[in-house]
Amino acid sequence: MTIASANNSITGHGSTGSLYNPTNETRDCMRAVTREDIHAHLLDGNERVVINVAGMKFETCARTLAQFPDTLLGDPARRAQHFDPLRNEYFFDRNRPSFDAILYYYQSGGRLRRPANIPFDLFSEEIRFFELGEETIQRFREDEGYIREEERPLPESELKRQVWLLFEYPESSSAAHLVAILSVVVILVSIFIFCMETLPQFRDHADQEEQFNATEIPSTASFATDPFFLVETLCIVWFSFELVARFLSCPSKTAFFQNIMNSIDVVAIMPYFITLGMELAEQQGNGQQTMSLAILRVIRLVRVFRIFKLSRHSKGLQILGQTLKASMRELGLLIFFLFIGVILFSSAAYFAEVDEPKTYFTSIPHAFWWAVVTMTTVGYGDKVPVTVGGKAVGSLCAIAGVLTIALPVPVIVSNFNYFYHRETDVDDSHSGRAHSPEHSAARMSIVQSLRRSAPSTPVHAPGSMGKSDNTRTHTYVANSFEHQCKPTDV
Repeated sequence: MTIASANNSITGHGSTGSLYNPTNETRDCMRAVTREDIHAHLLDGNERVVINVAGMKFETCARTLAQFPDTLLGDPARRAQHFDPLRNEYFFDRNRPSFDAILYYYQSGGRLRRPANIPFDLFSEEIRFFELGEETIQRFREDEGYIREEERPLPESELKRQVWLLFEYPESSSAAHLVAILSVVVILVSIFIFCMETLPQFRDHADQEEQFNATEIPSTASFATDPFFLVETLCIVWFSFELVARFLSCPSKTAFFQNIMNSIDVVAIMPYFITLGMELAEQQGNGQQTMSLAILRVIRLVRVFRIFKLSRHSKGLQILGQTLKASMRELGLLIFFLFIGVILFSSAAYFAEVDEPKTYFTSIPHAFWWAVVTMTTVGYGDKVPVTVGGKAVGSLCAIAGVLTIALPVPVIVSNFNYFYHRETDVDDSHSGRAHSPEHSAARMSIVQSLRRSAPSTPVHAPGSMGKSDNTRTHTYVANSFEHQCKPTDV
């Protein structure tokens, strides 16, 4: 071989088979990019990931998504199912404004904040789609003000389960709904009787009987023939039957007594039995009737708490209770401010009229009532200042009362609106599914919305990880060719 032919062989111009071919150089350069280099690049946290959400592109680092490997975006295998090799990006046909918060979840290390213009149910669907996890959903609901829903187990016995659903969950069946209506009617009748028996025509008759019984030997028929007592007895029979039925069928006796509503039920029926026992005890011997009557009046007052039994069947009362519970701090501040104002303006009113003989404020405690009525802007007018200085103090007291009440009231109203709309949204979201009998029975033993609708983690075939890696590897090789395999002039 001559030097010329050797040079031609080296440069590729010596023969037709050895002519310069860019394709050969491309193939050689692609072989130079080994699989180890590709794998190292894939594991590099600085790799940029392009995510296309309904036409809007987001770009982040792979290490940012890798912080949560159990999520859709954090798991390369699950993420690869949405990869577009032609555009070298991941495409999701989802809500674009919601994805800002989803991506911030990865960037912030786990902080999830719902955009103000995104409804709660829509954002919850996005969380479930991107598989952020049940714990994240629970934290998000708590941040939104939703109390973590506790699991509500059912009794194991079929009979107890039916009784428990009948008395505890009105939405479980038509019969349970009728039982709830009957319970509300009995409560209203009991409250009506409690109010009616205080009318003058009935009270005078009862007082005469009490005075007679205090001096004469009472008869058993003195209260057994009282129509109010008979109606009250019928109401108590229903309350007792309802309480005993729920107690015997409840899945947990400890949880039963820890429920505040059950405590209200017990308090609602106790005055009747205490009153009945004291009446029977007085008929047996020489008891102190005067003391017994005073105790009975106090016990009968407890019957007014039966009105709270309506909260078991009223969403409005439940919302009001939640509002008061959430506003305890504001209510405490309101009472504290009123206390300071009452002391301050009562003292000022007393010293402003201390020399006036016709004043109503003979002492500072005597001015407390006037200060409370004035600061709350009620103004009964039963006690008023008569001097110029007293009227000036009264004017300042009224202005201070308006300012004091106006400050915490908007917060309380805002809490009420929040709980009201939250309850309304939850009812609307469940209205489409609540008519199903199977759903009505099943929703009592599980967390109602989250665990029922949370998606399960997809199961991948053993080769799915390799397929995803191959797809991503091919894309990387194609992109790396321009930088590593450019043909050069010889």
